[in-house]
Amino acid sequence: MAQPDDSISADGPQGNQAYLQLLSDIRDGRLVAGDRLREIDLAERFGISRTPIREAIRLLEADGLIFHQPRHGATIRRLDYAEVMELYEMRSVLEGTAARLAARSASDIEIEELIAQNDDLAAAGNSETASMLNRQFHQALLHSTKNRFLAKSMDSLQKSLMILGPTTLTHPDRAARAIEEHKDILVAIRARDGDAAERAMRAHIEAAQRVRIRTLRQLPVGEE
Repeated sequence: MAQPDDSISADGPQGNQAYLQLLSDIRDGRLVAGDRLREIDLAERFGISRTPIREAIRLLEADGLIFHQPRHGATIRRLDYAEVMELYEMRSVLEGTAARLAARSASDIEIEELIAQNDDLAAAGNSETASMLNRQFHQALLHSTKNRFLAKSMDSLQKSLMILGPTTLTHPDRAARAIEEHKDILVAIRARDGDAAERAMRAHIEAAQRVRIRTLRQLPVGEE
């Protein structure tokens, strides 16, 4: 009988843990576009060898979050304006579809939980937990669609959205408006009105897109 590959069993979990932590760092803004990922620094930080670090970097590259820059190595990608617009177009399509399907498939309990989550977001205001609560709301809505293929597509898109930087909820008044937009979506879902739910979600994503565009225009040339 073949013996198990110890290198895979040892490095796999470590590489995956490092990958998940680096994803969290990108999502939360601790790693931003242009930052370098040095294997030796990351190995020291995580207390592991460079082999699982290379695996984590490979996974990030497969996600499209980093690229290898000459003389710099692995670097967090910077999206250009066209890519940002394309991402939001796809987000509008996918999350609009999610809202439509949720109006059909979400149970009454799931709808009540979505309402409770939005209430929690309202109570959080502009605190550091608002971003996490907002992600949980959108994730719960996605799960309520009962569509695994849609969830997989959204997971891929959300990873690309991470490198845009801080959530638009950090902008003045955006969090309050987003909560009201969520309410419009939930009213439609509760009424089992798929058309209205999709329209409300698309309006919500487009509002976030407008804030993102304003942010990009405020950056110095070459730093968008």
